[in-house]
This record gives sequence, C-alpha cells and structure tokens, in this order.
Amino acid sequence: MQSLSKTGGKPRSKSRKMNPRLQSRLVLFLCWISFAALAGSGALAQKTPPAAPVDLNTATVGQLQQLPGVGPAMANAIVQFRKKSGPFERLEDLLAIRGITSRKLERLRPYLTLSKPAPTKTTK
Repeated sequence: MQSLSKTGGKPRSKSRKMNPRLQSRLVLFLCWISFAALAGSGALAQKTPPAAPVDLNTATVGQLQQLPGVGPAMANAIVQFRKKSGPFERLEDLLAIRGITSRKLERLRPYLTLSKPAPTKTTK
C-alpha cells in the first residue's frame, strides 16, 4: 500500500520500454491490417488491361501506363528508347530497357503488338 499513499491515493504508472522485437512485430501487424483494409476497399485495385493490344511503335506514355506492371517511369523509358533507337522490330527488344525482365515481358506480351516499321529508303 505504500505506492498508493506516496502518490496521493492514485496508483503509480510504470513506464516500461517495450521489447524491441515485440514492437517491430506489432508495427508489422498494424501495417498488415492497414494493407488488408486498403486492399479490401479497392484502394489498391489492379489496373484493368487495355481492351485492344497496344502498338509498341506508336503508343504514347499514357497508353503504355495502362499496361499491367508499367508505371510512369517505365512508360517514359520505353518511349525514350524508341526515340533514341528507332522503332521496335520485335517485342524482345524491350529487354534492353532497364526494369523489363523476361518474366515481365511474358506478362506484357498479350497486351502488345508491333506495327511494321516504315521501310527506309536506300540511295544508290
């Protein structure tokens, strides 16, 4: 009863530091709950892929961003690569762009098409 008499009849509050391992697990758990709530509400919904395949040689940055797994930076990189190197001749040319792996290319393949590059005039 000494603890009550020294504090004027109120129990002492003991401030303890939380075990760091328990604290990190608690933070992860709370993040997981938040993520699950967002995913359930549709806030983290997947993109709907385009109805028709996107032509890689004529697509704008906005059209490329509609593709699953392609964000603004990657769409911009594709357009810049096309401007620098000329039209794509085959879909596998995308593998030269940083961030596009063979796995990502296989996921994108159903949504991509290639128009034939314009023939270059040769002078004799």
